[in-house]
Amino acid sequence: MKQILMTGIGASLLLTTASFISNLPYAWQTNRAVAQNPTKQQALKLVLAAEKQVLIKDEQSKPKITWQALNDKATVKPGDILRYTLTGENTSDRPLKNLNLNQPIAKGMIYVLKSANFTGNAKISYSIDGGRSFVENPTIKVTLPNGNISTQPAPAKAYTHIRFYSPVIAAKTTLKVTYQTQVR
Repeated sequence: MKQILMTGIGASLLLTTASFISNLPYAWQTNRAVAQNPTKQQALKLVLAAEKQVLIKDEQSKPKITWQALNDKATVKPGDILRYTLTGENTSDRPLKNLNLNQPIAKGMIYVLKSANFTGNAKISYSIDGGRSFVENPTIKVTLPNGNISTQPAPAKAYTHIRFYSPVIAAKTTLKVTYQTQVR
């Protein structure tokens, strides 16, 4: 009985020690690979920026759209339009192939239909199922009053993700994509 108890306590201490060691800072861990190349840079540098749409009036008192960069203390309210810009820079000396950039539509936001734009040869697709599948034109099935089922374009509020696909990004070039969302 004492031997089983001691074995159980020993196993518990071993598991506790192992989980403690795995949570230590990098300098204290001994189970990590040391042979890494710290000077190797990522081939693709991604930057995501957000801006809020601001309407101002020009000299003729006509409304004009401008964009204000969002900072840490920015506030948004229902109805505000936000523009996201995702920039992907190929910093390598070789082309990058078959690049997928997936962006979730944040909770509390609605995708602004047909607002996605890009530079380069990107293809845009969308998900309405949490990012499990992507298509160019999402549709939903709707039961009509007469009982028939109709396929219709998915409403903006159904969009959960947007994907930008680029077959090739040449060396030392940049891909820029933008899309807009509206605060619910």
